[in-house]
Parts: sequence; C-alpha cells; structure tokens
Amino acid sequence: MRNLILVLGDQLNQDASAFDGFDPKQDAVWMAEVDEESTHIWSSKQRIALFISAMRHFAHSLRKAKISLHYSKLDDPGNTQTLEGELARTISLCNPSRLIMTAPGDWRVLEKIKQLSLQTGIQLEIREDRYFFATVKEFFEHAKGRKQLRLEYWYRELRKKHSVLMNGDAPVGGEWNFDSENRSSFGKDGPPPIPPPLRLKPDSITQEVIQLVESRFISHPGSVAASTSGFGWPIDRQEALQALNDFILNRLPQFGVYQDAMWTDEPWLFHSHIASALNLKLLSAQEVVMAAEKAYRQGRAPIAAVEGFIRQILGWREYVRGIYWMNMPKYLELNALKANQALPAFFWDGNTPMQCLSQTITQSLRTGYAHHIQRLMVTGLYALLLGVKPKEIHAWYLSMYVDAVEWVELPNVIGMSQFADGGLMASKPYIATGKYIDRMSNYCKHCVFKPDQSTGPDACPFTTLYWDFLIRHESAMSKNPRMLMQVRNLGRMSDQAKQAIQDKAAELRDPQAGK
Repeated sequence: MRNLILVLGDQLNQDASAFDGFDPKQDAVWMAEVDEESTHIWSSKQRIALFISAMRHFAHSLRKAKISLHYSKLDDPGNTQTLEGELARTISLCNPSRLIMTAPGDWRVLEKIKQLSLQTGIQLEIREDRYFFATVKEFFEHAKGRKQLRLEYWYRELRKKHSVLMNGDAPVGGEWNFDSENRSSFGKDGPPPIPPPLRLKPDSITQEVIQLVESRFISHPGSVAASTSGFGWPIDRQEALQALNDFILNRLPQFGVYQDAMWTDEPWLFHSHIASALNLKLLSAQEVVMAAEKAYRQGRAPIAAVEGFIRQILGWREYVRGIYWMNMPKYLELNALKANQALPAFFWDGNTPMQCLSQTITQSLRTGYAHHIQRLMVTGLYALLLGVKPKEIHAWYLSMYVDAVEWVELPNVIGMSQFADGGLMASKPYIATGKYIDRMSNYCKHCVFKPDQSTGPDACPFTTLYWDFLIRHESAMSKNPRMLMQVRNLGRMSDQAKQAIQDKAAELRDPQAGK
C-alpha cells in the first residue's frame, strides 16, 4: 500500500485535503470507533450516537464510491478501544509507505498519532483543513507582535480578505458590528411563532447505533431513547444541507434580534442547530457564510441578523481555533482565578430548584444542545461565580454537547466562560446577577428564588455569588477598565452587607447546596 488516509470522527468530508491525489488502486482509508473517545471524557449518549452514526454513514459513502476502507467498529473482535491501538493494527496489516491526514481538531489526538508515526517509522503528512476560512498559521501571523488578541480585529481582517458582507472596502450597512441590535428579550408576551425544529428521523444505521449506545454506554449521561427526546441531528452531507437550508429559510430572519433570549420549555428558538454539522465537516464554514450573505443580498433576512450569524462563523469560530492551537497544551491547565470548587452534582441530572439551571441542564441531557447564552450566562456563569475548577466545567461541556470538539469548546470555556486564561481571549469576565437572566428569559417567573435579593432565604444564588465574586476578586477586577463600574458598586456596600453575602455564598458552596 502506498498511502493510508486517516479520517477522524470530526473529518467526514471526502473533499478534505487528505484525499488530494488519492489513488484508489494504491491508497486506502482508515477509520476507527473506540471506547476511549467516549470515556476519556464521560461523553453523553447524544454526543456518542452522533459521532458514531455520522462515521458509519461516511464509511458507507466511501464503500459506495468503491474506496478501500479499513474500519473498526466498537464491537469488532480484537478492537483495542484506542485510536493508536487500532491504527497500529492496520499499519501492521497493510504496511503503508505513508500516513496522510487533514490537521485534527484535538491536540491530544494529534500527539498520539505523531508518536505512533515515530514508533513505526512511517512518515506522517498533515495537511491544512480547508473547511475553515483561515489557517492556523495565518492566525499566528495576525497575533504576532500584538499585546492583546481581540475577536473584532481578526473578524474585520477576515471579512476584508474574503469579501464577506463588504461593499468595496466598506462594510455592508456602514457598520462592522450590529451587536447592539441583537440583544432583545421576548418580553412578557413570550416569543413570536417559532418554526418547528428540524428533527431528522433516524434511519436504520442510526437506529442500530442508538441501540448500541443505550446498551454499551448505559451509565453515561443523557438519553437517545425515543421515549425521551429521541435523536434528530444531521448525520450526513445531505441532512446537513437540509438543516442549513431550514435555518436560512425559517430562522435566520429573526435569529439576530432574539439570539440572546431564553424561554421555558423552548430549547430550539431561532438558532441554527448546525454547529455539530460544521464541526463534523459535513458543512464548510464558507458555504454556511455564503448562504447567509445570499439571504441578505436577496432581501430575505435583515443585516443585523445576518451579520450576527456570520460573526459567529467567520469571526468567533476562527478566533477560538487560533487561540486553541497557539496555546495548547498549557491552555488546558490555566486557572487564573484560582477556582477550586467541585462541579455541583446537579450538573449531571438537573435536580436543582434554580429554574434557569434546571431548564438548561435537563434540556442539555435530553437533546445534547443548549444555545450560547444558556451556556455562557446560565451554566457557565454559575460555575464561574461559584468558583468551579476550570478543567471540571470544561470536561462537562465536552461531555454534554453534540457540537463539542475540543478546539472550539476549550477556549470557549477556559477563556470566554470562566476567564481562566486571565484575559488572553476575552477582555473581561462575563458576570451578572440573576437580574440578567430575569431580563432575558421567563425562568425567574417560575423560580423559588428572587433575582433582586442577595441574602435571605429567597436570595437568588446567582445574585449572591455575583457579589461574592466581586468581593473575592476585588483587587484584580479593579485593574480591569471594563470592570470599574461593577467594582465601584461593590464599594458602596457596607462591611456588614458584604459579610452577609459571603456567609450566604459559603452555604451555596456546600456540596449539598442546590439539592
């Protein structure tokens, strides 16, 4: 054999760079399902089912194309249940001259494959991932010599370079950023009519995977059983395009204005639900951005919605990827705020009287999904204010969500959500009292706690912990220009009031709190 093409579970695109020059007469493809990829982080059933089903569908497409494929299933006899073990087995069997792969999205996996290449003496060729707008090297060049890295500058650079939402040298609409128009709540009347979510029916391959997951990973969080929420994520290229088209047609027009809003028992709202398809490489960033811009140019969606969505794809997604590869592996260990609290047990079952957390966590267990404000300003905010160890909350996010791949999840948690990198990625910690959640949702209307109270039996834990966070980190926060107003508000509080808040916060840090 000449070349063995390595395809990981998040590289399911046959036009990937790894396939450039592929010769079906001399080359073959390697793929492997292994327990380790679901157990090194205790992955949810929804996440496991999506990855395995998508891999099996991609393998089916390769076989239909008459491409030689070495594929290990989880329950194959002799499966070593590690990527390096399965790859070593195939190398021993086929004796390839060279290993070729598209750059992986996980530093841990890359290091394992590099090490195996050294051990076997077989050359490993790593090619660029074309499903992004920018290469990692381009981000490194952008970062060179800068005292601070900020999304906005990288985003503008990419928009200019790729002529996205541009009229010549000027941004469409005269502004680079329409974020101020994209922060509305639903108000007392609730959301306008919401298009029904696109939940795709599992085919025979997916049904087989669901049975496998429910039996083999019985102790893992969440469920894929039809008796709960079932499974409805896109698992191949055709379904991914269907999901993209559904979003552009039915949700994009109102996505912008309501992208930060939350509502009881409404998990889907106007969001795209295509992040998992993007991260599995069933869709490319370029085609997603092109579809959104086309909707604006044709008058089918307003500029604020389109720009806000494109900023998530062309801006944020590319930005966090650069942050990840520029800072691994040390980024995983960062803990600038010296947080040392264990992750509360209710994060694994949603059993808490805090309505916002109960809604978000039970929804996540049921569907493998929560939108960005539920992640940042509900689960993430609580972990930040409580002082949860960053690696523990990182592991939870990586476990829970179907779109969680480490290159995108880790910077979002360590940098954006937990401020554990000390401001490398974001200019300030995103903290707020329960009043923010009350303003952006109706969760508080159904909750036993009062968002305007920080002490007493009805105090909202978010509000208590917000003030406690400022008390604990007052010295550091007073040096951050974007936190000065919040620190000044703390300065107006009496010592007696501060002590009462700290006492209440200590109660919340008890392992049984929230039960």
